[in-house]
Amino acid sequence: MPRVGALPAIIAGEGSLMAIRVECYAGYRGEEEPRAFWLDDRRVEALELLDRWLGPDYRYFKVKADDGNIYILRHDQVRDEWSLGAFTSAQTTSPTTASPRGLHFRRTAS
Repeated sequence: MPRVGALPAIIAGEGSLMAIRVECYAGYRGEEEPRAFWLDDRRVEALELLDRWLGPDYRYFKVKADDGNIYILRHDQVRDEWSLGAFTSAQTTSPTTASPRGLHFRRTAS
Protein backbone atom coordinates (compact mmCIF):
# COMPACT_ATOMS: atom_id res chain seq x y z
CA MET A 1 0.00 0.00 0.00
CA PRO A 2 1.52 3.39 -0.93
CA ARG A 3 2.25 5.70 1.96
CA VAL A 4 3.22 9.35 2.10
CA GLY A 5 5.86 10.52 4.60
CA ALA A 6 4.27 11.96 7.73
CA LEU A 7 5.56 15.51 7.36
CA PRO A 8 7.12 17.33 4.43
CA ALA A 9 10.83 18.00 4.84
CA ILE A 10 12.02 21.48 3.94
CA ILE A 11 15.22 22.03 2.01
CA ALA A 12 16.95 25.20 0.92
CA GLY A 13 17.77 25.94 -2.70
CA GLU A 14 19.23 29.29 -3.74
CA GLY A 15 17.14 31.52 -1.51
CA SER A 16 13.88 29.58 -1.63
CA LEU A 17 12.39 26.71 0.32
CA MET A 18 11.18 23.52 -1.31
CA ALA A 19 9.04 20.86 0.34
CA ILE A 20 9.46 17.16 -0.46
CA ARG A 21 6.89 14.49 0.27
CA VAL A 22 7.60 10.88 -0.59
CA GLU A 23 5.20 8.10 -1.51
CA CYS A 24 6.56 4.73 -0.45
CA TYR A 25 5.90 1.09 -1.00
CA ALA A 26 6.73 -1.51 1.65
CA GLY A 27 7.77 -4.80 0.08
CA TYR A 28 7.47 -8.25 1.61
CA ARG A 29 10.27 -7.45 4.09
CA GLY A 30 8.53 -4.28 5.21
CA GLU A 31 11.36 -2.01 4.06
CA GLU A 32 9.98 1.13 2.49
CA GLU A 33 11.15 2.22 -0.96
CA PRO A 34 10.32 5.55 -2.60
CA ARG A 35 7.91 5.24 -5.54
CA ALA A 36 7.20 8.94 -6.12
CA PHE A 37 7.95 12.29 -4.52
CA TRP A 38 6.75 15.86 -4.79
CA LEU A 39 8.89 18.91 -5.46
CA ASP A 40 6.57 21.73 -4.44
CA ASP A 41 3.37 20.76 -6.29
CA ARG A 42 5.03 18.62 -9.00
CA ARG A 43 4.82 14.84 -8.63
CA VAL A 44 7.94 13.00 -9.79
CA GLU A 45 7.75 9.23 -10.27
CA ALA A 46 10.75 7.11 -9.29
CA LEU A 47 11.13 4.79 -12.29
CA GLU A 48 14.15 2.86 -11.07
CA LEU A 49 15.86 2.37 -7.72
CA LEU A 50 19.54 2.59 -8.71
CA ASP A 51 21.10 2.17 -5.27
CA ARG A 52 20.39 2.31 -1.56
CA TRP A 53 22.58 2.52 1.51
CA LEU A 54 22.55 3.22 5.22
CA GLY A 55 24.27 6.20 6.79
CA PRO A 56 24.81 6.82 10.50
CA ASP A 57 21.48 8.64 10.88
CA TYR A 58 19.66 8.19 7.57
CA ARG A 59 18.75 5.77 4.80
CA TYR A 60 19.59 6.91 1.28
CA PHE A 61 17.95 6.01 -2.03
CA LYS A 62 19.35 6.87 -5.45
CA VAL A 63 16.50 6.95 -7.95
CA LYS A 64 16.09 7.65 -11.64
CA ALA A 65 12.93 9.70 -12.13
CA ASP A 66 10.43 10.07 -14.94
CA ASP A 67 11.87 13.53 -15.72
CA GLY A 68 15.19 11.87 -16.65
CA ASN A 69 16.99 13.26 -13.59
CA ILE A 70 18.69 11.29 -10.84
CA TYR A 71 17.88 12.13 -7.23
CA ILE A 72 19.25 10.99 -3.89
CA LEU A 73 16.48 10.91 -1.32
CA ARG A 74 17.33 10.82 2.37
CA HIS A 75 15.00 9.29 4.97
CA ASP A 76 15.24 9.99 8.70
CA GLN A 77 13.56 6.88 10.11
CA VAL A 78 13.35 8.23 13.67
CA ARG A 79 11.47 11.39 12.64
CA ASP A 80 9.91 9.83 9.53
CA GLU A 81 11.06 12.83 7.47
CA TRP A 82 12.38 12.91 3.92
CA SER A 83 14.79 15.36 2.30
CA LEU A 84 16.58 15.71 -0.99
CA GLY A 85 20.28 14.87 -0.60
CA ALA A 86 21.52 15.44 -4.17
CA PHE A 87 20.32 15.96 -7.71
CA THR A 88 21.81 15.30 -11.13
CA SER A 89 20.16 16.88 -14.14
CA ALA A 90 19.58 14.77 -17.23
CA GLN A 91 21.34 17.57 -19.14
CA THR A 92 24.57 17.48 -17.11
CA THR A 93 26.78 14.71 -15.81
CA SER A 94 28.09 16.42 -12.66
CA PRO A 95 25.85 16.23 -9.58
CA THR A 96 25.11 19.15 -7.34
CA THR A 97 26.52 19.05 -3.86
CA ALA A 98 24.49 18.60 -0.75
CA SER A 99 25.06 20.41 2.51
CA PRO A 100 23.54 19.81 5.95
CA ARG A 101 21.00 22.56 5.13
CA GLY A 102 19.82 20.87 1.96
CA LEU A 103 20.31 20.90 -1.76
CA HIS A 104 22.13 23.56 -3.73
CA PHE A 105 20.98 23.68 -7.32
CA ARG A 106 23.61 24.25 -9.97
CA ARG A 107 22.58 26.41 -12.90
CA THR A 108 23.64 25.24 -16.33
CA ALA A 109 24.15 27.30 -19.45
CA SER A 110 21.20 27.26 -21.84
